[in-house]
Amino acid sequence: MNELVVRLGGAGFTVFAYAAMCLAIWRRQRRRHAADARAAAALAGDGAQSPMLVLFASQTGQAEAIAWQTGKALHAQGTPVRVMSLNALDAATLHGAERALFIASTYGEGDAPDGASVFTEQLMGTREALPLLPSLRYAVLALGDRQYAQFCGFGRALDAWLQSTGAVPMAPRIEVDNADAATLAEWHAQWGGSGDDAAVAASAFVPWRLVARERLNPGSDGGPVFHLGLKPPPGTALDWESGDLAQVALSGDPTRPRDYSIASVPVDGELQLVVRQERHPDGTLGAASGLLTSTLSLGDSVAMRVRPHRNFRLEDNTERPLILIGNGTGLAGLRGHLRARAAAGHHENWLLFGERHAAHDFLCRAELESWQTSGVLRRLDMVFSRDQPERLYVQHRLLQLGDEVQAWLARDAAIYVCGSLQGMAGGVDAALRQVAGDATVRALIASGRYRRDVY
Repeated sequence: MNELVVRLGGAGFTVFAYAAMCLAIWRRQRRRHAADARAAAALAGDGAQSPMLVLFASQTGQAEAIAWQTGKALHAQGTPVRVMSLNALDAATLHGAERALFIASTYGEGDAPDGASVFTEQLMGTREALPLLPSLRYAVLALGDRQYAQFCGFGRALDAWLQSTGAVPMAPRIEVDNADAATLAEWHAQWGGSGDDAAVAASAFVPWRLVARERLNPGSDGGPVFHLGLKPPPGTALDWESGDLAQVALSGDPTRPRDYSIASVPVDGELQLVVRQERHPDGTLGAASGLLTSTLSLGDSVAMRVRPHRNFRLEDNTERPLILIGNGTGLAGLRGHLRARAAAGHHENWLLFGERHAAHDFLCRAELESWQTSGVLRRLDMVFSRDQPERLYVQHRLLQLGDEVQAWLARDAAIYVCGSLQGMAGGVDAALRQVAGDATVRALIASGRYRRDVY
């Protein structure tokens, strides 16, 4: 009897802790939205002078952060500014602007990020939608990664499009590889900043200790996948939201951190990751994945920090049904959301997930099946591509379940996609457009009900 009382008390404490966490997140979101609105109003000034537009096209939040830094620096110099996402920009606002700064990230091989998809379709993609802009003076900061062939592809395309409308550059386009601090300093020097933000951010890395590591796919013919648990130095608060990222800094190269989706919530007591070990053709391990999955021993530490990823957080979708779609280690970001949803008692969740073989690649199987049994997952669709003669992927299952997808969308569901950029993300997007229609997908993006964390 006493043991039962202790167990019930422990369970009650856990529920209370989860509820407190969810309430804290909700309050923090309300404060952040209110703070953003106040900041935007303060930067815009009293209306006596036309504000400079500071526009961002963001996928992981980096472009948005730079936009706000730039806006605040300009405001401090006496220039009124209006900071906004490219997706929130309409033709009338752009046509009436005299000066605009564009901070544009690139998604994959030269595509627009999700934060600019509506803009590219409705303005850049339709010549008749926007008159010429001969009175606009502008500058572009293009963010990219040189490992992709189309380095800064969207920033370059945006610059070319602006010039085609007659807009005049105020300065040459600046291209940044992997948030290179020296190149970002050039932008800050042009537009009122000191470049100190990069130095401050770099100092935020602290040693996180590896406390757990388990292979999730023994026997798989794919790369080994590991579940990792890490803890920060004593006295450091565990503070993130589901959807956020962990950045790992490599020794000797702190300016090019690697991003990983966080697979846990703070009340779990540790930061958890799901990492696939990368092996190069010459047999060497990937620098970051090799460090996390092989080089580090339990008890060793790695320089790491948490980075907010507002584009993939639940935010206004907290109360909505969720359709969670992904593959491979994309389970990390989706698992983080599911743990948050389970904590909050929100059980309208549908997970549609793909891997290779059910026998070896059913990642976190016990947990997912227990969530299905308990009702945290209303629906679980696992798609194993190589368990039948013809390859089957999550996008194919989406097409097969088109009526069910439409039914969930009719109930105001939000869609979160996490995993491979190549193949999966594009295939899922095409399937959703076929099932729901281009107009519906555009509306989902514009309202924040379609979010992606793909790599």
